[in-house]
Amino acid sequence: MGGKQTTIKEIASLLNISVSTVSRALHKHPSIGITTQLRVQKLAEELNYEPNQAAIFFQKGKSYTIGLILPELSEAFFSSVVNAVEDMAYKKNYTVLLAQSHDNEDREKQIIQMMKNHRVDGLVVSVAKTTTNFDHFHMLEKYNIPIVFFDRIPPLKNIHSVACNIETGSFEAVNYLLKKGHRCIGLINGPAALTASEERKKGYFNAITKNRLKFDPSLIVSCDLTEKGTQEALTALMENKRNLTAIVTFNDYVALYAIKYARKLNIDLKNDLQFISYSNLPLINYMDHVPIASVEQFPYKQGEKAVEILFDLINNKDSSTPETMYYNKVVVESELVENQSYHTD
Repeated sequence: MGGKQTTIKEIASLLNISVSTVSRALHKHPSIGITTQLRVQKLAEELNYEPNQAAIFFQKGKSYTIGLILPELSEAFFSSVVNAVEDMAYKKNYTVLLAQSHDNEDREKQIIQMMKNHRVDGLVVSVAKTTTNFDHFHMLEKYNIPIVFFDRIPPLKNIHSVACNIETGSFEAVNYLLKKGHRCIGLINGPAALTASEERKKGYFNAITKNRLKFDPSLIVSCDLTEKGTQEALTALMENKRNLTAIVTFNDYVALYAIKYARKLNIDLKNDLQFISYSNLPLINYMDHVPIASVEQFPYKQGEKAVEILFDLINNKDSSTPETMYYNKVVVESELVENQSYHTD
């Protein structure tokens, strides 16, 4: 065939049978006799025939591809999610189309458009920290493309989501510090637009007030999660008139930035200032100065749950309407993990 891909029409012509007969024979349809099936399959193999997947997908109304949009693949948390999503997709014979927003709203919008054009069957998304307008997600509704948000979830109603119980994790983190004798505890929080930031603040507030301490809003400082933003947040806390002895940070990366800057300021990280973070990433085991504990958020489990929900939505697209839709909101319980390398120093 001179390198040209063999078609069903060519096989039909060579065997002097109809195209529909060839198609049924290749799919081992019971209406086609075994002799004809074997003739068709033998010739197809000799000619290196390969099914036109695009045509098959079009016929079934599926692309067997799901999209995964992350802020940063370089973060170990999101890498773990990728592993979970790919593992689940592989079991279902699905392909994963991966893209990074790099925490940029405009880039996120472009990626959503690209995913739509590639006719993905559904999306798993962790929203960029700069995203404040969510119209690009609403746009997918008219194309019947389901979305499941995880970790960074937009403040929208009627969405499917999977998240860690950050509020409980925050409560445990602050309570842990209070039991260690700390009474002036700061919080370096994330962008206000993130639901996770509000949950951290609630957990912090509940722990403080339930221990009959006065809540001081000046001890909570937001940052953009960058190294520069973290430095500015730490500076603001250290300039507070109260004498801080502990700080809870938005995640392990923020803790890394804060600890690095605290060392530059010659702060005694063993006796004068201690940190607790979130994510419990492997990287903290390689830090010279580590948070005394970290809130485990189970990213692999979040990824698994998100894809489970997405496949259910994909397989039931035609049986539900916005009026009858049940919105999945799965919460994975967090766990405070003490850093053993710190406690054995």
